[in-house]
Amino acid sequence: MVRMAVSPMRRRLLGNNVARTLLSVWAWFVIGIIVIIWVPMVAIVLAVTLPFDKGRYWPGWLFRRLCVVHNWFNPLWRFRTSGITIDDPRRPYVVISNHESFVDMLLISHLPWEMKWLSKESIFKIPLVGWLMTMAGDIRLIRGDKKSIVSAMRGCNDRLGKRVSVMLFPEGTRTRDGSLGEFKDGAFRIAIEHQAPILPLVVNGTREALQAGSWKMNVTDAEVRVLEPISTEGLTKDDVPALRDRVREIVLRELEAMRS
Repeated sequence: MVRMAVSPMRRRLLGNNVARTLLSVWAWFVIGIIVIIWVPMVAIVLAVTLPFDKGRYWPGWLFRRLCVVHNWFNPLWRFRTSGITIDDPRRPYVVISNHESFVDMLLISHLPWEMKWLSKESIFKIPLVGWLMTMAGDIRLIRGDKKSIVSAMRGCNDRLGKRVSVMLFPEGTRTRDGSLGEFKDGAFRIAIEHQAPILPLVVNGTREALQAGSWKMNVTDAEVRVLEPISTEGLTKDDVPALRDRVREIVLRELEAMRS
């Protein structure tokens, strides 16, 4: 696993155990305060926009800005976005990304357009955060539950039909060793059913930001890169395996380039 370059001075000042402990406590405190402030704000936007915003684009957009504000107050993390610019944020894409860490969600939320996340049920159970996700129109999934999987796929279809992109991690779970896992079919089936383009993202550096099982954050520079959309026009369900493997190869190639 290759870390993104962090300046030696910044690592020396912030990377020692005492600084990391104090700044991690501060960062968790700040995100708690921001979440408390954001709940009524998103609720107000939902109430005002719901009559004409059936896809809940604007409540979701405001919800993701929470992550941007939090990063302003967290000196341990520096996030960067790169790659292409999406000209029409209301053109629905099936967005996919490699999955390094819980922090992926915070990083990807820095992208300037809204998309609905397919998230496991345990995330929806986090106090207040689950309320925000529900108000934003994110999609709940219980892993291994066939009824939940069918419901989640319907939810993705619903959001795309309302001109809002959906965001999925085709690996299904975060990487344990930094390698890119095999992609599952679901995202590619949805894209082909809707003839919606695939929009690949590549994240690098988030695995170092917050390691599994630890509450202490690390000094990290992380990046999300937006790649060129991949058309699904004219494809059928028989093309799912080829599309899946093609997209994975593109993501893998870009991830290796970013790490090198």
